[in-house]
Amino acid sequence: MTYALIVLPFLLITVVVTLATLRRPAFARRMGASGIAALALIALTAVFDNAMIAAELFTYPAEHLSGIRIGLAPLEDFSYPLSAAFLVPAVFTLLTRRSGGEATQ
Repeated sequence: MTYALIVLPFLLITVVVTLATLRRPAFARRMGASGIAALALIALTAVFDNAMIAAELFTYPAEHLSGIRIGLAPLEDFSYPLSAAFLVPAVFTLLTRRSGGEATQ
């Protein structure tokens, strides 16, 4: 199994849950904020994954990777921060009451 196949369910869940918030208030604003957060998380991932791989803290078997790298970091490593930037706000939105704006208990 390749890392791309492992990542696919995370990305699919992210898309489905994010689209479930489409009719909630401030969807466009939330997507903009998620985009900015995604850029920041991807930048941090690029810096720190490259540093950790360069320090030989871990390696990836080449046969499980797409072969596309950003520096030393495989492209697949960037899917998790991308998913988190969109999935976390979407889940929070779904757990928030529509009228009161407070999180459900």
